[in-house]
Amino acid sequence: MGRGRQKAKHTKIARELKYDTYSVNLAALERELGHSSEEEYVDKWADEHEDKLEGEKA
Repeated sequence: MGRGRQKAKHTKIARELKYDTYSVNLAALERELGHSSEEEYVDKWADEHEDKLEGEKA
């Protein structure tokens, strides 16, 4: 394939990705990622970062 045809093909694909709207099943995505909205998020590194911020303020 020549450079002109290759560029045209890439441009066509880029336009399709940019302007086409795809329907996303958010419920299936959430199940796949394994996060439930009922679970409370716990940041296991929060206390470590708070100590650094308190040290910088002093």
